[in-house]
Amino acid sequence: MEPVRVVRVVAGVIGRDGRYLITQRRPTAVLPLLWEFPGGKVEPNETDTEALQREVKHRLGVEVKVGQLISFVSHPYERYTVDLYLYECTVAAGEPAALAVHAFQWVTSNEFDQYPFTPADEASMNKLLGLESKG
Repeated sequence: MEPVRVVRVVAGVIGRDGRYLITQRRPTAVLPLLWEFPGGKVEPNETDTEALQREVKHRLGVEVKVGQLISFVSHPYERYTVDLYLYECTVAAGEPAALAVHAFQWVTSNEFDQYPFTPADEASMNKLLGLESKG
């Protein structure tokens, strides 16, 4: 039996005025048109912070300041497992544009359930909402 490939992925919870930035995957992507927190795969010899800054810049054209790790989930898919690290982020420069995503939205945590999220992001979000409800 082959060992399961593990893909390290980082994503940013980018907040502004009580809303969070979410992005919609392109129609041609794996898990097409599902929503997620912006981010992507960590390349070899790259830190989580570098990967997150590169991916958000590539996808949305903004620079982000990466804060603390909020949550971690490991989610098995059919051919691989995604280890998703979710970081607190703020926009440091620029305004978001849909450069390498299908769309983006600023939503409140109460609106999350109106958007179909990827399974790994769904698991992260449940953790996040669990943290928020205690506040």
